[in-house]
Amino acid sequence: MYVRRDTQGKIVAVSREPGDGDGWSAAGADDAELLGFGRDIIEGANPLGATDLGLVRVLEDLIELLVERSLIRFTDLPAPAQHKLMERRGAREAMQHLSLLDDDGVI
Repeated sequence: MYVRRDTQGKIVAVSREPGDGDGWSAAGADDAELLGFGRDIIEGANPLGATDLGLVRVLEDLIELLVERSLIRFTDLPAPAQHKLMERRGAREAMQHLSLLDDDGVI
């Protein structure tokens, strides 16, 4: 990735190819400032984006609770919803098995 910065050093543009002219420099895909720049663009395009991921987890937990209490059956959900929930459950379990959580269960 390549970034262009303004006179204060803030990222103002990003490109996969080096840009023409001055002001472009290489940046790692894990660069914190680059990630923040991307997050700002996404959140600007979708103001609800900042809360979407948290809400997804709330909905997963709610569905799990309803199933546990036999208020709904997992099979009552549409097949695509079942598939997505199973994928996410599997991904969370894999993360735990990879020891990505510390001893307190905090990421």
